[in-house]
Amino acid sequence: MFDTVLVANRGEIAVRVIRTLRALGVRSVAVFSDADADARHVHEADTAVRIGPAAASESYLRADRLLDAAARTGAQAVHPGYGFLSENAGFARACDAAGLVFIGPPARAIELMGDKIRAKETVGAAGVPVVPGSSGSGLTDAELAGAAARIGLPVLLKPSAGGGGKGMRLVRAEAVLAEEIAAARREARSSFGDDTLLLERWVDRPRHIEIQVLADTHGNVVHLGERECSLQRRHQKVIEEAPSVLLDAATRAAMGEAAVRAARSCGYTGAGTVEFIVPGDDPASYFFMEMNTRLQVEHPVTELITGLDLVEWQLRVAAGEALPFVQEDITLTGHAVEARICAETVSVREGSRGFLPSGGTVLALREPGGGGVRTDSGLAVGTEVGSTYDPMLSKVVAHGPDRASALRMLRAALADTVTLGVPTNAGFLRRLLAHPAVVAGELDTGLVEREMDGLVPDEVPPEVYAAAAAVRQAELAPAGDPATGWVDPFSVPSGWRLGGEPVPGRHMLRVTGHEPVTQEVRPSDVFRVEPGLVTVTVDGVTHTFHRAGHWLGRDGDSWHVQDFDPVEAALRGAAAGSGVDALTAPMPGTVTVVKAGVGDTVVAGQSLLVVEAMKMEHVIAAPHDGTVAELDVVPGSTVAMDQVLAVITPSGTPADAPDEPLTETSAGPSQEQEAAGVPAAGAQGAHGAQEES
Repeated sequence: MFDTVLVANRGEIAVRVIRTLRALGVRSVAVFSDADADARHVHEADTAVRIGPAAASESYLRADRLLDAAARTGAQAVHPGYGFLSENAGFARACDAAGLVFIGPPARAIELMGDKIRAKETVGAAGVPVVPGSSGSGLTDAELAGAAARIGLPVLLKPSAGGGGKGMRLVRAEAVLAEEIAAARREARSSFGDDTLLLERWVDRPRHIEIQVLADTHGNVVHLGERECSLQRRHQKVIEEAPSVLLDAATRAAMGEAAVRAARSCGYTGAGTVEFIVPGDDPASYFFMEMNTRLQVEHPVTELITGLDLVEWQLRVAAGEALPFVQEDITLTGHAVEARICAETVSVREGSRGFLPSGGTVLALREPGGGGVRTDSGLAVGTEVGSTYDPMLSKVVAHGPDRASALRMLRAALADTVTLGVPTNAGFLRRLLAHPAVVAGELDTGLVEREMDGLVPDEVPPEVYAAAAAVRQAELAPAGDPATGWVDPFSVPSGWRLGGEPVPGRHMLRVTGHEPVTQEVRPSDVFRVEPGLVTVTVDGVTHTFHRAGHWLGRDGDSWHVQDFDPVEAALRGAAAGSGVDALTAPMPGTVTVVKAGVGDTVVAGQSLLVVEAMKMEHVIAAPHDGTVAELDVVPGSTVAMDQVLAVITPSGTPADAPDEPLTETSAGPSQEQEAAGVPAAGAQGAHGAQEES
């Protein structure tokens, strides 16, 4: 076993790898950018090395700086985690050249499986069924269009070199095919340095099932069962579980053997995942999609049902040990389900519901654990969550004797999760896990999008405003005399009036993303405000919220509630030029594409700008027909949340007419992948498949 291992990653996966290194008695070396100087993984490692500024391209994606850190700390091996350089064959070779062990497969396997086109050809030759699609690499736009015509719509466009759902486009109409090809190429080039695309037949209502494999350097390969990853949003996994309710023993064995053949076909070693697309009505008709040549985000569910620490076996295989077990020794016990907690805020506009990456400072944190529940997290109180990196913050996993128990335990764990200061999707995931189709195991990769309206509430619960107003009312109470404790009764905000009815306290409040409201606190209202908690009784029902600063949280949901001053808001809006004609940034990020100029005539829904943040693209569209009156950004501009990007004057508006602007945005479908900007050989996501940060 190694003495010292450098962990070339950040966040929850770095913390998780460090945990196993400590258990094995191996010294851990963390690396960090300026943005992560005070991060949890830095504090938990035995030593840490700064590798550059916040931008991943100048820190976590700099192989030279990682290798220098390894040399300076005496590391013998490098664990890449997932994302960043984990599937970069060049980095694996650079480690080898520097005398370091890359804790992953050989560079050749990364290269082969990272090219989706070559991967399909290789495993197909080994007898593994593959998804019908285009053949050959370097296809032109016209050739891709021709392949779509031969296969028949709908089709899925995928970057050959990428993963994480980045650049993937589902095309159902021939009229938009050319535009979608161009958009997919742009994202692929930006994220992976390679705009090669392939095209595959889309399977309606598919299920995404993947097989975990483990191979050593002595020729032994086993599979560790499957994971069901069909619950996805915008091709991004949100819930994973093991085993799948879809597979019977015979199908599980057949898919497992196919995954082993795929691993052998590329000379694989270490932990890897072979992904399959499976028609829900015919599980025996499964197709290979791709192979992920690294650890997966969802590896904990496999660990919990097999009892194996996959990071430990990555280390042991990399150190030259042989697997001490064969396929017959692998048993699956119970059921495990994982939920990915991401920094996200729900956008509800004109009946549509979408998620945008969020940010902020963690003000209060409670993460469940014990009793069959596990949380893998990179968070701590005070953690700054920005727009530089992937929005995934942590993973909550539950393991029970059966699926119903695991689902119930995970719902309870999510309700017990508190992350105030940063909006997250924990409440959304809890509601998703209670959906009748999920409970019944009737899953497919489109379920979340179809059921979104029922999973995201339209309105803020009234008790949230009652709790916020109670906090404001309590803050008005004067402090007693330090010596005697006496309080002037006339300074107490009781609402008492001489000779009249008590006057309730009135507070104007606004929850971010919603309209302001006026909330009264009557003298008869029952509430209790204490450090970290507030309890209110509304219509005879008592509600308890966690609180920190202007944040309230309950059952995994959180609300940012601020005092609202209508005069100040009007002045601020006028100064910013906001209103129905203005387009503002949905979050801090970078403008990557500008498709219009001042004076251009545009139509409603026309895409004008693309803003990228946390590896997601957000398309900013014209809110109505009109003319571009202002355009204040260029490609490469860094923008703040709610910054005005452009102003569109409606058609027929006189030049001297007053503006009445309002923000309108349209979010694009791509997301994630820390390997952005690197010619990585990642092999992930398809037909609603995500891969990870």
